[in-house]
Amino acid sequence: MNINPFSNEQLIQHRNMTQSQKKNINTTKEGVVVNSFVKDNEVSLSSLKDTFIISDDTSMPSQLYKDNLIVDKKLLPLSTVALGVMGAIAGLTGFVRYSAKASKNLAKEKWLPAVTRNVNLSKETSQVIYQMVQSPNSKTFIAGAGVLTLSAMAFMGKTFFDGFKEIWVKRKEANIQKNLQENLIAVETQAFSGKMQIIRSMLSHYTKEFEGFLNPPEEKPDTPFGRKTFAQFAFTSTENKTATPSFLQKARENGFFNVIFGMATFAGIVGLGFLSLKNLTKSKLHLQESLEQTKKAITQVVKTSKDETKHADKENLEHMFLEIEHSRGIKEFVKEQISVLNWTKEEKTDFEKKIIEKIETSTTNVNPNIGGDGTPKPAFNSFVDDYKAFFYNWLLDTSNPQFGLLFGGVTAITAIGYGGKLTGDALKEVQVKKINAQTELDLQKRLVSTELRNFKAKKDSAINPLVKEFYKQVDSGKRTKEELKTMAENILFEVKNGPPFVYS
Repeated sequence: MNINPFSNEQLIQHRNMTQSQKKNINTTKEGVVVNSFVKDNEVSLSSLKDTFIISDDTSMPSQLYKDNLIVDKKLLPLSTVALGVMGAIAGLTGFVRYSAKASKNLAKEKWLPAVTRNVNLSKETSQVIYQMVQSPNSKTFIAGAGVLTLSAMAFMGKTFFDGFKEIWVKRKEANIQKNLQENLIAVETQAFSGKMQIIRSMLSHYTKEFEGFLNPPEEKPDTPFGRKTFAQFAFTSTENKTATPSFLQKARENGFFNVIFGMATFAGIVGLGFLSLKNLTKSKLHLQESLEQTKKAITQVVKTSKDETKHADKENLEHMFLEIEHSRGIKEFVKEQISVLNWTKEEKTDFEKKIIEKIETSTTNVNPNIGGDGTPKPAFNSFVDDYKAFFYNWLLDTSNPQFGLLFGGVTAITAIGYGGKLTGDALKEVQVKKINAQTELDLQKRLVSTELRNFKAKKDSAINPLVKEFYKQVDSGKRTKEELKTMAENILFEVKNGPPFVYS
């Protein structure tokens, strides 16, 4: 006898039960089982076969002795992982070797530039410590101590309000769970009542069936295999009330809308892809027009430089040349335009060499103000996005009232923003928990009919073989009415007290 302790009803209750509640409900189940199977059903060995409706030719299920062997691959997965990791390392070293070989004979203008290792002090506390170490004086010490104190106050305040939020949300969650359990009482009662009604209906149905054979009327009732079965008998009124599905419902069930939606999505993808290609084509034309306009501007600048009273601006001309560096025939165009400038030959040669070199160079150095001078050594920068930075500036120069106003305004905005976010998150969590609880309640209401059908199907699977055996004995004519009565009584007893159990 196997009672499943994790059915639909208990799964709802099990989460919030205390240990004593779990012990009490298990004791109740044990008492029900003992009263039903030990005290209420004492049988003698002489009537054992009739009592338990034992058939003469019931075989074991075919799956009983079926053994699905599990193939143990043993060390194959471990070996595959080990070889795979070592293979990846070997591939990486091969890549390094190839990279070194490819860089050996590479032209200097194609080399990647050296990179300065920038250490960005993005936190004000880090910047404060750096200033105290780099420039130890009374101002940096006082300002640093003030910022560290403010940081500690902000941290403790944040910790307090975060804890307050969690406590408030937990209390609201407890109320939500309590209300959910209160609302689930009616749902569980409905499921329990439905199971009891199924049992009473089955008892009533089979009692009438068996009485027809034990006390036959003038006309013998039909055989059980030609009569409506109880599976068809139960829930007849419910089935009759089911509305005929509409065309839209049938189309939705058959996936018709999914096909249309998929085709529309595919058409949309193709259309958007075509539009993207069209936009790229137009963009290419616009870029080409822009290049031609820049070339015309360069030509105009060069023409004006022929006047001895004017001299072409090198920086402006260099900038325009670099704007069209990806156009076709750029080198020939540069040489052609520079050759007609009214500069000295040396100036033309140097300028032409500089422009061609920049056009052919694959990379460029980063701005020294941002990335350093390219020396592969650590460089320190401070780009701080922190309200405490304004406090630090104010402590360095308290005579400037704007520093104080700036600190107060930014700090107030930061505190209001954090408080608003904390409040919003708390309200969101509580609201989500409320909606989830309502969704759980709605789901359990919908599952009542499913649970009842599940209960009835299992009940039928346990009773139908016994009823079939009863009819088989009736048809054989070898049993007396008293023996058939005993069998019928035990079938009704099994309907009332047998598995699946109402209490599980």
